[in-house]
Amino acid sequence: MLIIPFPTNSNLTGMSMLLATVKTNSMKAWMDWAQRCGDKLVDMGSPLGNGITLGPGGKSTASDSRLIGYSILQAGNMEEARDLMKDHPHLDWNAACEIEVHECLPAPGN
Repeated sequence: MLIIPFPTNSNLTGMSMLLATVKTNSMKAWMDWAQRCGDKLVDMGSPLGNGITLGPGGKSTASDSRLIGYSILQAGNMEEARDLMKDHPHLDWNAACEIEVHECLPAPGN
């Protein structure tokens, strides 16, 4: 799974940052990246926003997560996943942009 946080030094919210990029760069860079991934890209994903953090007893607060989107890749190992991500268009937004790559692990007992 690919997790995309926005840069902490940005004054834009995740969604406004994404929309600004889409307006200026269109989706061509993302579509080109998706084509290079081929069938390794299981789910192009979508932007994320308006999150909440849930706690015991139903307590909830606005999320302070830096995540602004996700995609799901199927790779044989982390090295392959890293290679698929190295030219992702998100990394061209500015020098502070980052992408987190996480492995989906089997549930305990499975």
